[in-house]
Amino acid sequence: MSGPVETAVEFAGIPLRNPVLTASGTFGYGSEFGPFLDLRRIGGFVGKSLTLEPRFGNPPPRIAESPAGMLNAISIENIGVDAFLEEKLPALPEGVVVIASCFGTDPDDYARLAARLSDSPRVSGVEINASCPHVKSGGIEFGQDPELLKDLVRRVREHVSGPLIVKLSPNVTRIAPMAEVCQEAGADGITLINAIQSMEVDVETRRPVLANVLGGLSGPAIRPIALRMVWQASRAVDIPICGVGGIASAEDAVKFLLCGATAIQVGTINYVNPMAAGEIADGILAYAQRHGFSRVADLTGALELDRAPVS
Repeated sequence: MSGPVETAVEFAGIPLRNPVLTASGTFGYGSEFGPFLDLRRIGGFVGKSLTLEPRFGNPPPRIAESPAGMLNAISIENIGVDAFLEEKLPALPEGVVVIASCFGTDPDDYARLAARLSDSPRVSGVEINASCPHVKSGGIEFGQDPELLKDLVRRVREHVSGPLIVKLSPNVTRIAPMAEVCQEAGADGITLINAIQSMEVDVETRRPVLANVLGGLSGPAIRPIALRMVWQASRAVDIPICGVGGIASAEDAVKFLLCGATAIQVGTINYVNPMAAGEIADGILAYAQRHGFSRVADLTGALELDRAPVS
């Protein structure tokens, strides 16, 4: 085809120079990757999940390899919202799109934290980590109970006027109803999926490999599950979806776009290749050129089906 390809997309009301973001928890606070990647080369990044106060994570061992993936039980260790706003944000280059991630144990925590973050002119949007346990409900994840999820999103929506994104838990039987709840409660976008609850065992010691016993599985092993959930959610809601889960190449990223994602997040591969997000952005552009697309945005939902899908 002739002429340049337009790479810009809009996700949840946030203009992005291309659809590539980095996933929360895999990219630190952004500046750590400065020696490897110009953050203005990608659409933006989602920062490490934040709490109102600094938080220490689980004791080690809290990261372990698994076939085609990684287990982690970090438990949202972070410097707290004040240090993020005062130290980490100012260290980032101008023009970098920053989406801040929130973590809490009740809706009031989330609302206060989201309000603080959305007031910053450097924060383009807020992503709620809905895979957190709600302590007053016996530790069930917000993203596993539609009523808890609806209350959470509504409460945060009341305190945040800017773009609001919900990162849903994959640890559910049906993802579409959870996506619908987010749309009804006022979310501007959805991120799918978070890590899948898992465990691994060392047979020589007869112990779990993680001190916490359970952890979150990420990496290529979960990509087919993430694709399925993105596709199902995209058929259920009108708000845009950001696909994440096992993306290690431009081809992987394109799969999510074809299944209905407007943008994607690059996660575990950042540990292996800190330049991966930039390479994936370049690869998506090359794919669009090779297949005759004038806009990367036109890849969203362009999956071709030979027959009516079975839900």
